[in-house]
Amino acid sequence: MRQLLLAALLAIAAATTALAVNPDEILADPALEARARAISANLRCLVCQNQSIDDSDAELARDLRIIVRERLTAGDSDAAAMQHVVDRYGEFVLLNPVVATHTIVLWVAAPVILLVGGIVVLLGARRRSRRVEPAGPIALSEEEVKALEELEGRKG
Repeated sequence: MRQLLLAALLAIAAATTALAVNPDEILADPALEARARAISANLRCLVCQNQSIDDSDAELARDLRIIVRERLTAGDSDAAAMQHVVDRYGEFVLLNPVVATHTIVLWVAAPVILLVGGIVVLLGARRRSRRVEPAGPIALSEEEVKALEELEGRKG
């Protein structure tokens, strides 16, 4: 029973991804089509954003699938076809971001900022707890006593 349910779910998942690619886009050469599908699975739909162009029904995703297929038909390698799309639309089009200096900074910045903020809050809390409040009333100096007596004498 469990295997039947798993098989049904896999069939549904396979059918839904196959629906995104229109029949007029499919290449006659099965090897080129497989390469195009592999590339399309790694490119982000700029409309849907968290869906690959292979899974998306958006017009822009269709245009990107056609571009990939045109590049492969023209003889480009997989990397060259993908790079063509990246050059045209930027690195955001990649579902898996490139590991480079500028992306490492983005990944590291958030935890570092969170850590620094936590340290600042911790130090502030410790500083407040260290303040010693006086145990009783504070004795006035002689100057303060004279100033107080002058003020009381003016009132009365």
